[in-house]
Amino acid sequence: MRKSKVLAKWRAGEFARFCSLGHVLPFYIRYAAHYRYDGIWLDLEHRNFDNREVQHLLALCQRYDIDCLVRPPTTQRTRLYRFLEDGAAGLMVPFVSDAGTARDIVMAAKYPPVGNRGLDGAGLDADFGLDSWRDGSTYIADANRETFIVAQIETPEAVANADEIAAVEGIDALFVGPADLGLRLKTYPEFGMSVDDAVARVAAAAKLRGKVWARTAASIEEVDQYRRQGALMVPLGSDFALREVLQQASEEMDRMLAGRL
Repeated sequence: MRKSKVLAKWRAGEFARFCSLGHVLPFYIRYAAHYRYDGIWLDLEHRNFDNREVQHLLALCQRYDIDCLVRPPTTQRTRLYRFLEDGAAGLMVPFVSDAGTARDIVMAAKYPPVGNRGLDGAGLDADFGLDSWRDGSTYIADANRETFIVAQIETPEAVANADEIAAVEGIDALFVGPADLGLRLKTYPEFGMSVDDAVARVAAAAKLRGKVWARTAASIEEVDQYRRQGALMVPLGSDFALREVLQQASEEMDRMLAGRL
């Protein structure tokens, strides 16, 4: 089974390079691997993919040896572990607000004794059976060791329960979603905390339990700020950056057409 580059970094206490992808762009995966990213965050929560498109992208991640962290559109247990069977290195599950939800995700995504994932052994992760249907196979232990689960902290309840969520065996990281969390903190001011306060609480809970914490950022300066605060995952770079490429090219053509080159 393929070894996770992200987990190798995290287990060494090192920062993992992540970018994000929300569309079917095969070349993007090759470019991300070429430019030394450890993982791609594939967003299925807010973007529309069919199952074959996801399988195609996951196979390319395997081909180019880069982790794919899938944010699934569901917590239905068979759908979660099918992403792993198809080659995802990890799952980042939205709106994990309590330890019970975290345990349910672990039950779906990890094999016994950690969880209760269904066993087939015929997926891409098991080399279509060549790795799992042989004497002496270590596939089950390998799958538990080389896949990871990220719980998204996006509600005030999740912040309050961060320590209990981080304590769940099988949860590897807490990821603060500042957009959703900020919206809820603004909508319900009685919780009396800012996003920065919430991030500090989540970071402290992760550190106490020996887990990774992460969040999003809008600039390299913010990435550096959060990294210095202990975050080991702050994605930077996405397919939406193509907007800036087109903007720059259009402005250059404006100058050309105006004779200002």
